[in-house]
Amino acid sequence: MDPLNLIGTTVEQKYEVTHFVGEGGFSVVYRARHKVWDQDVALKVFKLSGIGNEETRKTLRDAFVREGKLMAELSGKSSAIVQARDIGTIHGSGGDWSPFMVLEWLAGESLEAAFDAVQRGHEPRWDLADTIGRLDSAAAALALAHRFNVVHRDLKPGNLFFVYDENRELQITKVLDFGVAKVMQDHLDADEALKQTTAQLNAFTPRYGAPEQFSRSYGATGPWTDVFAFALIVLEALLGGESVLKGDDFLSIANQSTDPEQRPTPQALGLDVSDEVEAVFARALSITPQARYADMGSFWRDLRGAAFTSEHTWTPVGLAGASHVSARSDLGGSSATLSHSDSASHSRSMVGDEQTLDNTAPTTPPLVGRLAMIGLATFAVGAVVLTTFVNLPEETTDAPATTASSSPESEATEPGQQDAAPSPPPAPALPPLSERCPDGMALVPGGKFYRGSDDATYARWQPAHKVTLDPYCLDLREVTAKQYKGCSDAGGCKRLPARSSWQSSASAKEQAAKEEAFSTLCNFGVAEREEHPINCISWADAQNYCNERGARLPTEAEWEFAARGSDGRSFPWGDTPPDHTMMNACGEECTRWHEDNDLRPSPQMYEQDDGFPGTAPVGTFPNGRTMFGMDDMVGNVFEWTEDWFAVYDNPPRGPLTNPSGPDTGEKRVVRGGAFNGGFALWVNPAFRYGMNPVDHSHGVGMRCALTPKLLPEERLVDTTTKG
Repeated sequence: MDPLNLIGTTVEQKYEVTHFVGEGGFSVVYRARHKVWDQDVALKVFKLSGIGNEETRKTLRDAFVREGKLMAELSGKSSAIVQARDIGTIHGSGGDWSPFMVLEWLAGESLEAAFDAVQRGHEPRWDLADTIGRLDSAAAALALAHRFNVVHRDLKPGNLFFVYDENRELQITKVLDFGVAKVMQDHLDADEALKQTTAQLNAFTPRYGAPEQFSRSYGATGPWTDVFAFALIVLEALLGGESVLKGDDFLSIANQSTDPEQRPTPQALGLDVSDEVEAVFARALSITPQARYADMGSFWRDLRGAAFTSEHTWTPVGLAGASHVSARSDLGGSSATLSHSDSASHSRSMVGDEQTLDNTAPTTPPLVGRLAMIGLATFAVGAVVLTTFVNLPEETTDAPATTASSSPESEATEPGQQDAAPSPPPAPALPPLSERCPDGMALVPGGKFYRGSDDATYARWQPAHKVTLDPYCLDLREVTAKQYKGCSDAGGCKRLPARSSWQSSASAKEQAAKEEAFSTLCNFGVAEREEHPINCISWADAQNYCNERGARLPTEAEWEFAARGSDGRSFPWGDTPPDHTMMNACGEECTRWHEDNDLRPSPQMYEQDDGFPGTAPVGTFPNGRTMFGMDDMVGNVFEWTEDWFAVYDNPPRGPLTNPSGPDTGEKRVVRGGAFNGGFALWVNPAFRYGMNPVDHSHGVGMRCALTPKLLPEERLVDTTTKG
């Protein structure tokens, strides 16, 4: 079989096509030989013939190039993601053309094939420790991708690949197929999509689909969608390869995925697991994204902690055959070399604490059975979403685990240079920029944007004016009550008052009633609200907390840029109007709370009930996440900034660079709206408000920022201005 008639041809004078491997909805995979390197590769050709007009196909080709660039960058940072090598275009004799991607050729088998071997009795059934060991490196790769808001969205056994060595021992489990179907969906219009009846336009496999993939009414897809699918895959492994969601049609599978009465947890499926493990799966398989783990890192950390009797630092296991391997346990922080013979190795955990690796953690036993020499089996097409553009950190290794692409025989050498030792690259003075932000923070790369707005409905944000910022780090989430209390307990921060108080023009009686009611929503020291944002905090206490961390409050320019970027979007998440899935603001729950406390109801931002009359745990509304990965930039609580409040110059006095506001003033700027917000202005990233810095309001909290060390060439501006 040769659907594109490529066998025997040479693509771009380099890739000699030798075998047909398989075909999916949008792609055909061939095995080819790199003529210069004398190395096998997988050639994945995307089928565009008959799709749309020439302009549509060109748009798709450009999208493939961008996806290929992303895949090359991402796979270059983790050996557990299939390595992308090249991209190009094949031109047919009739004038048709198709883009292609060159990927590493892998020696091993897919998880799907391994499940089949277990079901046939050729392999023993796996227990939870075996399964975690086999899938550890894949989970680490996905956690790395999620750290930078890259989402697979079509995880299934066919997209996880076991790479074996010559002794049939498992070397690493790789994630395949970050690719095509999402590109098709994004760039084909509805009429054109309807014509592609054979193309399987669903960018996911129903048997591993999360509720939000079957219906947008459950929320948006994101890293939590991958968590749902991966949890199903783990359960399938524990069931000996038996599917968890069963059915002969799309609708029946969708009903199982979304049925609140029948969640596919281990105990419900008859598996003998602890209550702690059951609780982890119950959360990972929650119907609503808000109740689920936000990303793979948090899910896998909790699963390992629940599965093993003592706590273990997460370091990918299942790298049999290597005496030393370097594992990035925090997927973006420091690396640590682990030895199978070491009695105590150290690495940094996912939560940033220094812990000792307990060598009683399970290692992966060799897989028994055949060594299937197959290529990149990408018969079902996956998807990737890129929601932030930052350089990914390098994966540091002292002695990399052997893979099909890193064996000595596969290294390319120039003629006559076989005996020449390559010169090591000079050590950089600083780590990559994206690695200079501490855990819990993300890099905001800086740039130009228009701060403020020309909208005449609110004078304090007028006029829009150009601002340029250098790169900086910003907390991904608002500072929690637990984090602040930790600082207070250690003596670094003041103990906060239990009463909400703020400057108001209301009568003394009305103000006293409000303060009495809203003081019940102050979070400091309330055990059940430890993961809620700290509130009822003054500006000075907020700034002091950040200083104790070696950070500071963000300037209001930094806050606004992190919330809206350079594209002038209407809301942190884009241009879609807000609803109860995007933020914690005033809905039906807010009205009820006011009425129950004999207070005049606030206006409603939306009619639905978002579930939280007060604050919500930070990160509860991932649909509202910004392009840089920050949660709750609007809603939940307003956030203190570093700046004194002043009106903007009108007309603007020219571009501002790293503006820091005036030197003095009476009020400090807060940004971002709060849980009791019913005014549309509050969710506009340009909205700003001046508050008395001594106020301890229930509706105000904070997040921290810092400026990383920057090389001269990394700075976008070289001056700082007031304004």
